[in-house]
Amino acid sequence: MRSEAEVCHAVEAYAGLVRRVCFYHLKNRADTEDVFQTVFLKYMLHEEAFSDEEHERAWLLRVSINACKDYLKNFFRRNMLPLDALREVAAEEPEGRREVLEAVLSLPKKYRDVIYLHYYEGYSALEMGRILGKKENTVYSLLSRGRGILKKLLEDGPAEKGRSLGKLGGGGIEK
Repeated sequence: MRSEAEVCHAVEAYAGLVRRVCFYHLKNRADTEDVFQTVFLKYMLHEEAFSDEEHERAWLLRVSINACKDYLKNFFRRNMLPLDALREVAAEEPEGRREVLEAVLSLPKKYRDVIYLHYYEGYSALEMGRILGKKENTVYSLLSRGRGILKKLLEDGPAEKGRSLGKLGGGGIEK
């Protein structure tokens, strides 16, 4: 078990990263806080030493993503309707960034993850490959296709978003 000082340092250093990743996946502040606590509890109980700060950061990122996935798989969570259907994050972002973030969040999951990790968290294709368990070239392909879909969504505007995603079906852009 880690010392209180180690845990406090990790919370100070990585709280923003963990909250952003959790909110990105869960889209709800209350759920984000629940998973945030779970992630740092796992950190506190994790006994292996990290080779460096980047290893620690990557471990926290991976644990955060997995904790969010586990939370979303929960039976209660899957079978309830959210009271707050609005995207909280959109209300806090400036207008131009809000539209882009909404478009990113509306992407199919396989593209949304790589676009988010690359542009919002600053990871390279090689790092994302390690984190997501994909080959580097696969990450480049997903980034390229995701950018194309995102471009189409942003060009079409809000009225066309639903229609565009329906045509895309999670694959490439329909010609």
